[in-house]
Amino acid sequence: MMLNEDKSTNYGGSARPRDPGIAAVLSLLVPGFGQFYAGRWGWGIVWLVVTPGFWIGTGGLLGWVCHVLSAVQASRQVERRH
Repeated sequence: MMLNEDKSTNYGGSARPRDPGIAAVLSLLVPGFGQFYAGRWGWGIVWLVVTPGFWIGTGGLLGWVCHVLSAVQASRQVERRH
C-alpha cells in the first residue's frame, strides 16, 4: 500500500524546500538554471534559448533584460510552491 504523498511539498522531485534567492542567483548566472532549480524544466529551456537570442540579436542591448526577468520569474516560481 502506498502512502499518500503531500504534493504541496514536492519541489521538482525532492522533498526539501527551495530558496527563492538561490533560484534568482542561479538565473542571473545562467538564465534558466533558476527555473531548473524550481522544478520548471520547460521555462528553463525557454530562457536558455531566448536569452542568448536577445544578447546576439540586439547586440547586447536587451540580453541583460532577459537575465533580470529570468531571475525574477525563477524567484517567484519558488515562492509560489511554498
